[in-house]
Amino acid sequence: MALKKNRILIFGGTGFIGHHLSLKCVELGWDVTSVSKNFPRKNKILKKVKYINMNLEDTKNLKKINKDFDYLVNAAGYINNNDSLKYKNHNLKITKNIFTHFKKTNIKAFLSVGSSAEYGGRNSKKIENFICIPKSKYGKDKLNCTNFLIKVFKKFNFPSIVFRVYQVYGPKQETNRLIPIVAKACFHGKTFNCSDPKLIRDFIYIDDLVNAILRALKNNNAKGQIFNLGSGKGVSLKHLVSSIRNYYKKGLPLFGKIKLRKDESKIIIANISKSKKILGWKPNFTFKTGLSKTLKYYNNVFK
Repeated sequence: MALKKNRILIFGGTGFIGHHLSLKCVELGWDVTSVSKNFPRKNKILKKVKYINMNLEDTKNLKKINKDFDYLVNAAGYINNNDSLKYKNHNLKITKNIFTHFKKTNIKAFLSVGSSAEYGGRNSKKIENFICIPKSKYGKDKLNCTNFLIKVFKKFNFPSIVFRVYQVYGPKQETNRLIPIVAKACFHGKTFNCSDPKLIRDFIYIDDLVNAILRALKNNNAKGQIFNLGSGKGVSLKHLVSSIRNYYKKGLPLFGKIKLRKDESKIIIANISKSKKILGWKPNFTFKTGLSKTLKYYNNVFK
């Protein structure tokens, strides 16, 4: 008798994280269903994935989805760093809708992709039980999602897991993100504006994040827990830009031309000791290795 396949439903499965998670699950022989607001672009279509197109903020839409899944991952997200625009807590609405639809089912785990923006403040290396005072509306929305999921775990034993993800990067990332923006400018030998070269960020390669997600879904001790997911090491903007310039041998950055947002911290580095201890996980890719693999991919994209 054949073993029953693991069944996973990925919200935001056409996005950067969702696509790579879908790809890995397909490789493992899982049944994969993706639910997103938009259909995937041609370079992200996976033949063995079932794609469902819908607005997750509409409660009526979720009723169309069957409940026969082992694992749920919410990688859907609305990022809005412009406080002058109205922000309607999109992520919390989606999280509550997912919980309502699946609360009386037998899912084994529901992992929600949160953000380091939940912490707020200027100090780095925060541990998961620190008091969070997010400054951005996006960070507040994500924190509300986290608080809600921990609450329903305690009250209903809903198998929630939260990942506070730092700067994830890798092949097929949207080209409006930091590394692709710098890479494209350098590839074409252009002059481009940058922030303060002393800014420090923690970058996690996409394969390391996917590995952590799969470990957490299978780990009973992860339920009801919050985990920081990063490399645990800081990379300065100057080093990042210099590494990309050295790769392409061209491009001219103008540091300091982009001002730091009021809600943006200068130093952001993850404390990943809890992820190492409970999940038995650690990053396999150094920034140098991950960046090399990423730039190799963009060589063909920017031609």
